[in-house]
Amino acid sequence: DIKLDAKKMVYIKNAEVKEAGSAEELLKMFESGNTMRHVGSTAMNSESSRSHSIFSVLVEVYNETTHKTTTGKLSLIDLAGSERADKTGAQAERLREAQSINKSLSALCDVISALSTNASFVPYRNNKLTQMMQDSLGGNAKTLMFVNISPADYNRDETLGSLEYASRAKLITNDAAKNADSEEVE
Repeated sequence: DIKLDAKKMVYIKNAEVKEAGSAEELLKMFESGNTMRHVGSTAMNSESSRSHSIFSVLVEVYNETTHKTTTGKLSLIDLAGSERADKTGAQAERLREAQSINKSLSALCDVISALSTNASFVPYRNNKLTQMMQDSLGGNAKTLMFVNISPADYNRDETLGSLEYASRAKLITNDAAKNADSEEVE
């Protein structure tokens, strides 16, 4: 189950949550998560990521003077690349993975299109990826998007598609505000 809490932050029921006491611990957690990422070989890439990766860091700071807790969330999201079966030579399991990846990226494109045009309805619930990214894309968030493109002529269509995707994302306007809660002093 993917839900929004009272602060409109995404949480996943029964997801593993760990506390880090230092930057070193946090880096180890990130690296550990990265080793679990599913990769496979295709005709275009010997180590193609076959999954998306979302690494979220929740930071809470309690101010002793004001008795307020300020909460922030940093999500590092690495999306698997969009693929064309004719170029990758994908068959059987790789083809099913590519179809699943492309389906989730298409759902993300729909969300980005809705947000960039200020549509009255944003289809976050059409895919688990867009549900998990909901608090990173619209509303109370600052979002940066880095797009990897290929300089090869062979990948021209994929590069243009990625740049069009980024151009639409650039049109999204968010209203980031400080997340602070008051706490009564006893």
